[in-house]
Amino acid sequence: MIPDKLKIGDEIRVIAPSRSVSIVRKNIFDSALTYLTEKGFHVTFSKNSRELDEADSSSIESRIADLHEAFADNNVKAVLSCIGGFNVNQILEYIDYSLIEKNPKILCGYSDITALVNAVYAKTGLVTYNGAQFVTFGFEKEREYTNQYFEKCVMQNDPFFIEPSTESKHYDPIINGSAEGYAIGGNLCTLNLLQGTPFMPDLENKIIFIEDDNISGDLFSFEFDRNLQSLIQSNGFSGVKGLVFGSFDESCKLDLHMINRIVRSKKQLQSIPIAFNIDFGHIFPMITFPIGGKVKMVVHQDRVQIEIIEH
Repeated sequence: MIPDKLKIGDEIRVIAPSRSVSIVRKNIFDSALTYLTEKGFHVTFSKNSRELDEADSSSIESRIADLHEAFADNNVKAVLSCIGGFNVNQILEYIDYSLIEKNPKILCGYSDITALVNAVYAKTGLVTYNGAQFVTFGFEKEREYTNQYFEKCVMQNDPFFIEPSTESKHYDPIINGSAEGYAIGGNLCTLNLLQGTPFMPDLENKIIFIEDDNISGDLFSFEFDRNLQSLIQSNGFSGVKGLVFGSFDESCKLDLHMINRIVRSKKQLQSIPIAFNIDFGHIFPMITFPIGGKVKMVVHQDRVQIEIIEH
């Protein structure tokens, strides 16, 4: 179930299902609002989005009310998270998924929002999107690249290839091969929170996109390794067709040598195509990709080709 595409003039509702709009720096908020408005969108904010508690978030009731209102409002054509955080999985069991099924529309975000977009896909079959959220548009670093892939994914119907940004320069092959399947994933440690719950997507015929943020300091590579191992050991991983690793901040120290070492240590990864350094994650710029959309990947020694077929 693919939602209707966004058009110029449409209303975008910004919600705060994780951290509050109130924590966003004014210059970033103003920059994002100006950018999206100048692109021709009508940007509105959910009524509880600025509520702020001790966790820089808001009550479960407020976040659920805003999510439900956004999907129930026929004027709203796309729902963007404002920013990530640490607690969006608190709301998953309270969501009226039948409301979302009856009112399918674009839902997009990343980081902690990985749990929400994957859960909605798992529970409803609605294609959601991992990628640019409201604050993303407030940062100027290759912003047009970020916007280009946001528009390709949520405003256009044609298949498209993901091409490297100026920042990444090229994509790195890790394990050669080709695969076609349906994309899921996003932030690895957040995706893993869904394991063993009704909100984890089925892994059969999936291509998993994986990135992570450095909240572990110098221990990041160890934390990433064991989180990846946990995903590999989850039920149904044998149905996974390929892995796409994103780009990582320099502080992560997850370079080509390290990712190769981690991958080679896991027997389950030796027979599926794997690519590294694709433009998504806690970096700028970033692509937007469809959770539940069809993807094809081809990895050779000298090239990586990723095509988003259905989105």
